[in-house]
Amino acid sequence: MARLYSNENFPFPVVEELRRLGYDVLNVLETGHAGQAWPDEKVLAFATGEQRALLTLNRKHFFRLHRLKPAHSGIIACTFDVNFVQLAARINVTVSSSPSLSGQLLRINRPQLTTPFLQP
Repeated sequence: MARLYSNENFPFPVVEELRRLGYDVLNVLETGHAGQAWPDEKVLAFATGEQRALLTLNRKHFFRLHRLKPAHSGIIACTFDVNFVQLAARINVTVSSSPSLSGQLLRINRPQLTTPFLQP
């Protein structure tokens, strides 16, 4: 299973669910780096140094970093979803179907909600 690193803005209940699914997930609090306001470049460098794909909700900045520095251990950029179990399940399906995370940018999107057409 993939080794993952969740940055500071990533929901801890998703980390817990990924661990329950068998993933080795390290979070920023466990590294002693919480509250240090590391720049995104340093966060990605740390994850890469630990040979872990980065889990983040900070999509825009990490999309840019992926283009600038494609030599990393993977970036898993997610849209926020309050259904943490489902978010972890979508991450699991995507990561499981990827032969390697190295240098990859994976996008995990929240499903679009459809509103039924209401007739007057």
